[in-house]
Amino acid sequence: MGKARVRTWVWHFDSPVEKIWPVLADTARFNEAAQLPKHKVEEIPQADGSTRYYGHARMGPFKLSWEELPVNWVDNQWFRHCRHFSHGPLKSLCATLKFFPEDTGCRGEYTIEVEPANWLGRTILALGFLRNVGKTFAPLADNARHFARGQRETEFDHKPPELTPGAKQRVPALVTKIEATPHGHGLAQKLADYVLTRQEVDLWTIRPLKLARKWGVLDRHAIEVCLEAVKQGLLALRWDLLCPRCQVGKKSVLALGQLPTGAHCSSCNIDYDREYSKNVELAFYPATSIRPLESGEYCLFGPMSTPHIKLHLTLEPGEKRDVAIDLPHGNYRLRTLEPAGEETAQWDTGGFPSVVADGTTVVAGEPSLTGTVSLNNKSERKLTFIVEERAWMRDALTADRATALQAFRDLFNEDTLRPGDNVDIDYITIMFTDLKGSTALYERIGDPRAYHLVREHYAIIGKTVREYDGAVVKTIGDAVMGVFTNPENALRCGIQLHTDFAEFNSTSGKEPVTIKVGFHVGRCIAVSLNNRLDYYGTAANKAARLQNQSVGGDIVISPELAADPNVASLLVNFSPREEQAELKGYSEPIRFLRITAEELTAKRGPLPNPPPSQERK
Repeated sequence: MGKARVRTWVWHFDSPVEKIWPVLADTARFNEAAQLPKHKVEEIPQADGSTRYYGHARMGPFKLSWEELPVNWVDNQWFRHCRHFSHGPLKSLCATLKFFPEDTGCRGEYTIEVEPANWLGRTILALGFLRNVGKTFAPLADNARHFARGQRETEFDHKPPELTPGAKQRVPALVTKIEATPHGHGLAQKLADYVLTRQEVDLWTIRPLKLARKWGVLDRHAIEVCLEAVKQGLLALRWDLLCPRCQVGKKSVLALGQLPTGAHCSSCNIDYDREYSKNVELAFYPATSIRPLESGEYCLFGPMSTPHIKLHLTLEPGEKRDVAIDLPHGNYRLRTLEPAGEETAQWDTGGFPSVVADGTTVVAGEPSLTGTVSLNNKSERKLTFIVEERAWMRDALTADRATALQAFRDLFNEDTLRPGDNVDIDYITIMFTDLKGSTALYERIGDPRAYHLVREHYAIIGKTVREYDGAVVKTIGDAVMGVFTNPENALRCGIQLHTDFAEFNSTSGKEPVTIKVGFHVGRCIAVSLNNRLDYYGTAANKAARLQNQSVGGDIVISPELAADPNVASLLVNFSPREEQAELKGYSEPIRFLRITAEELTAKRGPLPNPPPSQERK
């Protein structure tokens, strides 16, 4: 053994803690930039249902094995990460980073505590181990300083791996191929540069919604370029079944049809179900032929691996602790890392609820003092307390949204659920359209001309539905079924369709085309039928019935759609007429709203405040 060595480095930043914390508390990114080796993780289930984690790695000539203890942290304040070694020159190593606000920014204090296990460990420490750590970490702190100021694009300096000669030759050709499709949007080179130059931690899960924010482009454009990149061979895709607690994919498959109905998260000690519109994510990663990613972890646990967790603290048996933390009002989950119950707390006023755990249950107790969270471990063992925001990841491209995009259906129409499987979708907008007077049209101009006109009508609808982030599910005779995950986009699409057909009628020199449109929003089920994803249930049935109430040139919508806040804001530009009618399959008359053809014609033109996900060229 030997005496533990401790060294603290003090870094001053001219940015607030809130800008520095996400960079330096991203321990996986930090460790990769510091060129620390990846390690394999071994999970050992315990009799009480919890899990212990062990890491194994090789660093130079040394084979290392250690137990990963739960990282402790308080959001935007500090974290502490310790490893207890069973093999190698060290007995233990702990890293602690604390932040202190200052007038001109903040101060960070990074402390390393290391204890040797044997003569080799003592020799390593004597030869300047901590001095070398300081030399490695100082440039990273400087990188973070400049990143927080907005003076650099990436968090840390990083040397990407060398491409194979074959990959170097393929990438420019792939970029050209992607841009030759309708899905490139001038983003293919940006995407290729991202794949080739970013740290590995950015590439295990490439999220197009995050790229859209980073690049300042439409969500749909970022999604479409990623989908096309899979088709051309720059990227690959997978479906992740995310844990509702840690929000990490605990089961991954390459096709929708391989998705299980649930999974187990050993980190959170829970079994959870598949929820298509909440925890099934379409994720992307580099194609192996372009940039293979090595398996392993740079850091298994860390504050920025689960940024929705605001407090993660281990308390001794019987310990009580008041933790100073400034949390925003909102919906929180209170739990422990060890198997037990959980409590949901909607915190709007007063002190934050105290968290009381006895090893079996977790309850929200009396309000804590203002600006603190009170923790109480009433059990006879250590418990790690967790306070997490219940907001789901904003950057996750969930399956309901991905499969409701036209580009996904065009490029991956074979990616469907397995036969007999079906999934509930909580909230989706269904559109039905139909061609008014189609029977008379065929009689008037003959089958060949009418058929070609109907095909043109399909193309107009398909183009507009895609531009409003929807997808055409199927055509049924002269009718079209479309889906949207954004109700406002759906209604805007319906309005735009009438404008598009008015323009077509005035310029084509062909028979005028008038469509009937109906919308409803609600729950439905997604199934695979005829080798494609289809939608069934009340929402689909009611949308079809409402379309039958359309007289052509107008839009019929359900009260449920009109009640959506964004749809309601859009409807103030119109004077929808309330009506009711007896619909097939319903015992009572059904209410609906109609935007008349006369009003749509009179108010034709750009609508105010289009959502950022939608554009017209």
